[in-house]
Amino acid sequence: MSTQNAQPKYFNLHTSGIGYLSDIREIKPKKGDAFWACRIAALTGSSDSPEYRFFDMNVSGEETVNLIKRCQEAVEAKKKVLVSFVMSDLWYDTFTYSKDSEYHKKGDTGVSIKGRLYRINFIKVDGELKYQAKRQDEQGND
Repeated sequence: MSTQNAQPKYFNLHTSGIGYLSDIREIKPKKGDAFWACRIAALTGSSDSPEYRFFDMNVSGEETVNLIKRCQEAVEAKKKVLVSFVMSDLWYDTFTYSKDSEYHKKGDTGVSIKGRLYRINFIKVDGELKYQAKRQDEQGND
């Protein structure tokens, strides 16, 4: 008699886009393993007058972490780092502003949209292509 292990099934919500990379950082929690995070200001709407949607993302996967780390110096130098990305597992987090700013008062509630960044398709720094991923249908054909 054979026993079959049932593989768990998951529903995946993937979001892809193009946006500007910022705030690359390593997070070292008191408990648990360190991880990398970043923010992306994703472009939406007309290319003549785009709007932005801001995502705060945990970076997943060795290749994606390495690509994001390669961009850190350019981001810190205030260069425009444009990425094509795929993220998953969107969720939101509420927080309280700790000080006044141009847009919010201390004590106001804010919302942060979060996700897991797991793929970078291209990286451009100040308009120059620095990285281009292989198309997924080409990846096993080396």
